[in-house]
Amino acid sequence: MNDTNYLSGFANEFATEALPGALPVGRNSPQQAPYGLYAEQLSGTAFTAPRGANRRSWLYRIRPAAMHQPFHRLDNGRLVSTFDDVDVSPNQLRWDPLPIPTEPTDFVQGLVTMAGNAGCGIHLYAANRSMRERFFYNADGELLLVPERGRLHLATELGQLDIEPQEIAVIPRGVRFRVELPDGDARGYICENYGALLRLPDLGPIGSNGLANPRDFLTPRASYEDRDGPFELVAKFKGNLWTAEIDHSPLDVVAWHGNYA
Repeated sequence: MNDTNYLSGFANEFATEALPGALPVGRNSPQQAPYGLYAEQLSGTAFTAPRGANRRSWLYRIRPAAMHQPFHRLDNGRLVSTFDDVDVSPNQLRWDPLPIPTEPTDFVQGLVTMAGNAGCGIHLYAANRSMRERFFYNADGELLLVPERGRLHLATELGQLDIEPQEIAVIPRGVRFRVELPDGDARGYICENYGALLRLPDLGPIGSNGLANPRDFLTPRASYEDRDGPFELVAKFKGNLWTAEIDHSPLDVVAWHGNYA
């Protein structure tokens, strides 16, 4: 991964802008934001959470996030969230890797649930088509992506991410993104975390430099799209998929600051 376009650190207080002066100075939500942008806060915790646990970011975007048509139900495909309704075998089970689809299949269409409980869901993905005019966000939890085959280009509201096998990426709950496939097809694993936000493990007796190093985690710099057209916004909400028409790219955040990214 090329880290020249990233900010280094885990859950740091970042500030980044794609246009000079796009970040307001001395305030979060001015009456008139620079460039006529809309100020919105994206929260990952309760706003009353203690400072040390509070996760939120302020986004400055071209259009309001709520500017889309009403949502309608979309077929879940092989995505499952109601684990209590599924019969579970006590036998030891093994699976072959998912086959790469023969029909055009994007990231959302290629999701397959393998296991889960009240705290997390384990999914696999197999796709052979980029999400060109489609965007996705998960309102149920954050997504930990683990590629097994093929690189992923993740275009998000907060910036651009590129990951490949032996790397991981976390998409926070509520962040809209698009998945592109530089290698033509891709396959991998997803941990969907419904509970408390992922954090680095405590150090304990192993010392101050053990386990994961915060500086090895990379956060995208602000990058935005200003595109009009017929697009689709897919949401995962309460275990089901929903779809809405949207007449512009929702990846229009010109600047942001905060620690939820």
